[in-house]
Amino acid sequence: MAAEDPPPTPPPAQVKALAGCWSGKGTVMGKPVAITLEAGPAAGGAMLLVEAGSHAEADPADVYAAHLLFGGRAVRDGEPASIVGFWADSFGGDGASMGRGASTADGFEVAYPYGDAAFVNRWTVAQDKVAWSIVMRGVSGKEQDFARYALVRTACK
Repeated sequence: MAAEDPPPTPPPAQVKALAGCWSGKGTVMGKPVAITLEAGPAAGGAMLLVEAGSHAEADPADVYAAHLLFGGRAVRDGEPASIVGFWADSFGGDGASMGRGASTADGFEVAYPYGDAAFVNRWTVAQDKVAWSIVMRGVSGKEQDFARYALVRTACK
């Protein structure tokens, strides 16, 4: 970064609140799962990286992994903090998506486009608890539940 370059816009406080380790339970398309998250600064603190891992409760060999990268974007005064997100997971390059979102009063939301739909991720962080839901939003704007998780802060290994 050159001396005349402005500093990067950091991730909003609502995103930074995810820093640390989390574990919990949830459902994905109705299937019960166990999930862990490990989140921390990346790219010199300009971004927050969340590494997620889960497995089906009924079959621990049924595993999934995702790497979520969040960063802040410059906004005008009075606007909610803007967020850019990148989703990469165990489905490989075909499952990767660049998303955009914003802070909310108690968390943040990022929508990732996939074809004609978007997967909208809603995060709420309250001290030692995280609620994370994912809905599929179609072209009409109608939303359908995809996944829901409830996590608690844990010690990092």
